[in-house]
Amino acid sequence: MINHTPSWYDDEVQAVSDLARAFFEREVMAHAERWDSQRHVDRDVWRKAGELGLLLCSIPEEYGGGGGTFAHDFAVLEAQGYAGDFAMGLSIHSGIVAHYINEYGNEEQKRAWLPEMARGELLGALGMTEPGTGSDLKAITTSAIRDGDSYVINGSKTFITNGSTADVIVLAVKTDPKAGAKGVSLVLVDTRDCDGFAVGRVLDKVGQHGADTSELSFTDVRVPVANLLGDKEGQGFAQLMTQLGQERLIIAAQSAGAMKRALEETVRYTKERQAFGHSIFEFQNTAFELAECQTIALTSQVFFDHCVEQHLRGELDPTTAAMAKYWITDRHCEVVDRCVQLHGGYGYMREYLIGRMYEDARVQRIYGGTNEIMKTIIARAL
Repeated sequence: MINHTPSWYDDEVQAVSDLARAFFEREVMAHAERWDSQRHVDRDVWRKAGELGLLLCSIPEEYGGGGGTFAHDFAVLEAQGYAGDFAMGLSIHSGIVAHYINEYGNEEQKRAWLPEMARGELLGALGMTEPGTGSDLKAITTSAIRDGDSYVINGSKTFITNGSTADVIVLAVKTDPKAGAKGVSLVLVDTRDCDGFAVGRVLDKVGQHGADTSELSFTDVRVPVANLLGDKEGQGFAQLMTQLGQERLIIAAQSAGAMKRALEETVRYTKERQAFGHSIFEFQNTAFELAECQTIALTSQVFFDHCVEQHLRGELDPTTAAMAKYWITDRHCEVVDRCVQLHGGYGYMREYLIGRMYEDARVQRIYGGTNEIMKTIIARAL
């Protein structure tokens, strides 16, 4: 395999990556069948990740985080993709929820939530998608109507990562149902003792079976007005749009790592597997397929690295983030599909990592905004 070390990998980031790879192999992938059957990762795994410093890597130390840059988070997420894990909702917890609180929360909110999230003692979720609305966030109908010092929340959410296990949800609501995008706000909901909050189904997905992806409902749920993120109502849509670029790059990070692992597994398999007196690797078709896949994976990685460097400088624009999400997840699915083919019948068996990677890859092109939405964003910038 061709070695490529990203320019944003310094010795510290590399050390985080190595630590994360070992953690995911030992603590997560080794128990993948159990996560699949129970539809979530054990809470103890989150606490172990916290003890190792793999959660909230780029949140300031004063709030319990690692005090690093988002390069450290990307290293963890890329390592997760490389391990073949899409069960642990770390990207939402560390990469998204924590950053909403850190970016838009006040001092009291940061100190109340972030340290325990960094230790893996509290789990975070983001409640955006609703049964009737996907990518059109301004069309959400979940309402939060002020009543004295409380918001009264009514509505439902679906496809929520960490939904049934989360202790805190950054919830997208309409504080002014008649104001469209200007009526959207973000509110923190503590689920631990929350009358009117209910978890519906933990959804049975095509892939990512170990991931806790749930339906949630809110019936006259009361939360303090102090749980609003931001200094006034109606800022939620802008807050969501600002953070979506980072979310899309997170998805690309996992796909980049997964492509690399899929290729390594397939090169090893084709060199070991014999057919007609030769290894499968020795057939020209196999060699050409792997050559093309390696080229796709490396060019995708270089583009991803470029986007990370821009993001670390605060220069990543929404169009380029959309390109990264669309292009790298599309290529992820293509490469894994071709690797399955080279495994033959064994590639379709879930006991082989490549089979699991195949079923887990498909949704990468859907969540975080479908790739068709990504193309719309790109086209508008032309």
